[in-house]
Amino acid sequence: MSNSSPSFMQQLESRVQEVNSLLCIGLDPHPQDLKTFAESPNCSRQTDNPAEIALQFCQNLVQATLPYAVCYKPNAAFFEALGEAGHIALKQIIADIQNHKVPVLLDCKRGDIGSTATAYAQAAYSELGADAVTLSPLMGWDSVAPFVTDAYDGKGAFLLCKTSNPGSNDFLALKLLSVAADDQLQEETLYQQIARLVGHEWNSKTSNGNNNLGLVVGATDAVALANARKAAGDKVWILAPGVGAQGGDLVTACKAGLNSQGTGLLVPVSRGISRAADPAKAAEELRDAMRTAIQECAKEKDTAATSATALQAYQKEFIEFALEEGVLKFGSFVLKSGRTSPYFFNAGLFCSGKSLHQLGLAYASAIMDSPEITTTDPTTNKKTVNFDVLFGPAYKGISLGAVVGSALYAKYGISVGFAYNRKEAKDHGEGGVLVGAELKSQRILVVDDVITAGTAIRESHGMLSKIEGATMMGVVIALDRAEKRSLDDPVSAVQAVARDLKLPVVSIVNLPQLQTFLKSDTANYGAEILQSVSDYRAQYGVSD
Repeated sequence: MSNSSPSFMQQLESRVQEVNSLLCIGLDPHPQDLKTFAESPNCSRQTDNPAEIALQFCQNLVQATLPYAVCYKPNAAFFEALGEAGHIALKQIIADIQNHKVPVLLDCKRGDIGSTATAYAQAAYSELGADAVTLSPLMGWDSVAPFVTDAYDGKGAFLLCKTSNPGSNDFLALKLLSVAADDQLQEETLYQQIARLVGHEWNSKTSNGNNNLGLVVGATDAVALANARKAAGDKVWILAPGVGAQGGDLVTACKAGLNSQGTGLLVPVSRGISRAADPAKAAEELRDAMRTAIQECAKEKDTAATSATALQAYQKEFIEFALEEGVLKFGSFVLKSGRTSPYFFNAGLFCSGKSLHQLGLAYASAIMDSPEITTTDPTTNKKTVNFDVLFGPAYKGISLGAVVGSALYAKYGISVGFAYNRKEAKDHGEGGVLVGAELKSQRILVVDDVITAGTAIRESHGMLSKIEGATMMGVVIALDRAEKRSLDDPVSAVQAVARDLKLPVVSIVNLPQLQTFLKSDTANYGAEILQSVSDYRAQYGVSD
């Protein structure tokens, strides 16, 4: 039944623009609600048939809330409990909603494979006429495929990822080990793996590659919501139940779940509307609260973006002397990844006394500018570092650690130890691979030039973790290219290191700040260079 009609996700996008809302209204005809409704003046049908009462109950809700709803989500279980008449009522309410050009998400949470899943899909789509369904993905792609084949072109499915009930932690929050793009082992939760599969591999398999899959992530767990959004990427819609009755906060959910365009999130509300004295007013107030939350998130995002891309004096000086030394160049450069980059950074060309001195000062300034690796005494307002030793991985890290340690003392009066490793262990003298300051029971900051795959940092972490009492506190680098490791992986090498090792990674400058520098000096560097860097970031850049 392939057709040229808009897909469910396209209908969502259109409806969001039309009503400027995120509100998905749940139609859950609870038995107690039907009893109350049947005894109210709002029920015009003189009948004892609960299915007929359920139909009018839902029809009244739809009629009252149409101006505010992005979509409606009837819960199949409450209709199925009413038998054949309930099935007929469900089919009727779906048709009524669609007559208003509003999409319908059938909340049925199916989870099976083979002919059973195919029959479930036929029942939801061909028999009932729903536009999308909720599914359990725990039996893998086989349990999802029948709902998003070409036979149901454009139909959507939201997969249970991290649900709003406390018991979801029993399985969905379990930690898994998987292989990252750089062939390193990474730890992530089951729900993050589901989000990653849906956002990338599985969505590309849906009918005509239409990205017809979304996620269900509870608004009651903002951390999980943010993690799922990060793992799935921008294109995936998230249904976030739990706002209101279950305790989820709307603004917090929006901050965690909205995509970079300020959309991609559906907030379902059932009882908060159906049990309100005035459902229309309740829906309008929720719609308005969502608009306010979106605006607040956009304002906060703009503030954060401005802060993240603003250049401190030391950063501007660093870029300028990197250009002077030929360390940073603009042009066309084929990287090891095969990408053609409009800029290239080679820290090995900091090879004079003057440039090494300036380099050390830039690192020291970045360290002291970072709240993640410094501490401020509230009584004296004096800032100091929260590490004892600088560690430079062989080979580039050796000279970097030395000049950074010297600069910290010269500029800030802070003296820390310095150590490094050899590539091969010495078989004479003191032996071993570690040289320099004692590392036992010390807090350690690793210094390197860039993080390409993260291999050197991970090796350093593995080496340092074997030393009694040693604690790695973070990593400081010169340049964060802030780009995806692959088009299928939404995180950068820097973000992967920070995530996997649970450590802050501080850079002197990053790609967005390089753009800021170019914008401020197009007279010298030209609009073409800025455009090429901006285009490269748009194609390969990562979100914060």
